[in-house]
Amino acid sequence: MSYVRSFGAFWWDFVVGDDWRAAAGILAALCLTLLLTQLDVNAWWLLPIAVVLLLWTGVRRGMRSSG
Repeated sequence: MSYVRSFGAFWWDFVVGDDWRAAAGILAALCLTLLLTQLDVNAWWLLPIAVVLLLWTGVRRGMRSSG
């Protein structure tokens, strides 16, 4: 395996990990925050809400699958 491929695989596993939905949700929240700040909206509140909601849905999904 080349160094570039192994480096990319490390970062994919580090960022995405076991839950691609959480990674996609955080990426969407970052993009929405960027869009709002480009429109001169004070959007500091969006990321904490997104993290809490994504954590809550991940925990619920994990509880359903384990029991």
